[in-house]
Amino acid sequence: MSVCRDRTRTMTTKPFKVALRSDTAPALGLWLGLGEAVTAEICAGAGFDWVLIDSEHGPNDLRSVADQLRAVAADAVEPIVRPPSTDEVDIKRLLDIGVRTLLLPMVESGSAARDAVAATRYPPFGNRGVGSALARASRWNRDVDYLEKSADGITLIAQIETPDAVANIGDIAGTAGIDAVFVGLSDLAATSGHLGQPLHPQVQEAFRFVVDECTRIGVPVGTLAGSDAVADLAIGLGCRFVAIGTDVAVLVRGCETLLERFRAPKATRGVEVSVY
Repeated sequence: MSVCRDRTRTMTTKPFKVALRSDTAPALGLWLGLGEAVTAEICAGAGFDWVLIDSEHGPNDLRSVADQLRAVAADAVEPIVRPPSTDEVDIKRLLDIGVRTLLLPMVESGSAARDAVAATRYPPFGNRGVGSALARASRWNRDVDYLEKSADGITLIAQIETPDAVANIGDIAGTAGIDAVFVGLSDLAATSGHLGQPLHPQVQEAFRFVVDECTRIGVPVGTLAGSDAVADLAIGLGCRFVAIGTDVAVLVRGCETLLERFRAPKATRGVEVSVY
């Protein structure tokens, strides 16, 4: 999948919700938890279809998110942002700095999904405050039709993380304005009584149920895979977008692997990778 076909991404490229429905291969992403613009820029240049800037568990604030949006803007990658909550003020401020795709944490019901959608729409369709004259989202008020067309470019992804959310998946995924669903397997495992076991049979059963229900409704599903086994499971079930790693894990494993190579006998190092 390619969210946009040029190597230069602009605010006018097709929304993520359109790309998810029109492209055939699953969109592969990377989770960004370090909160650093340089890291985001390096990772975006690797060719991922999307990156997730995490403000729920990552050390991000509004300025660091904005810095990362600018850092990845030159690459053909969709930046998704997870706010710390579904609070309408958090959502409004992220939209104003130019976030187009939001991953909404802990959506438990159709009612919660509708409230989140309303936070992204201007009146009379929602309750988003009007501040586009001061906003990067409208290109600093240069997009004269931003107020009328902003909703067309926004992609909302509801995160499913508890058994209650699984039970309510039909209402959540069927909410107008919810464009995709994301299964948070770590929290789903924890809230199901299987902390640290995303491949537990009960968790897999719930995962499969969510994918089947969303497929029936016509809503794409994604997840974060902490291992190859989880990634293979997700893609096999039909997930349309899968994060296959994190910036933290890439850095940790890369450092450890590099050190291990040079502590091992020279003859066993394998193919050299130059830093130049």
